[in-house]
Amino acid sequence: MMDGNRRDKIKQGARVLIVQKQDQRTGKLTEGEVERILTNSLMHPHGIKVRLVGGIVGRVKQILP
Repeated sequence: MMDGNRRDKIKQGARVLIVQKQDQRTGKLTEGEVERILTNSLMHPHGIKVRLVGGIVGRVKQILP
């Protein structure tokens, strides 16, 4: 289980847990498969922003094995 703050750890097709913008206060996580990485910087303190297959956008909190 890895955290999602580093872009080089996240690959297209990876299973991840993300937090969506509207869920940031509650911390509710959504599981899905990475379709596209949206953050350009190498690191982000709140998690790398991705779009999941199905169109959901959020910041990666955990990378699943």
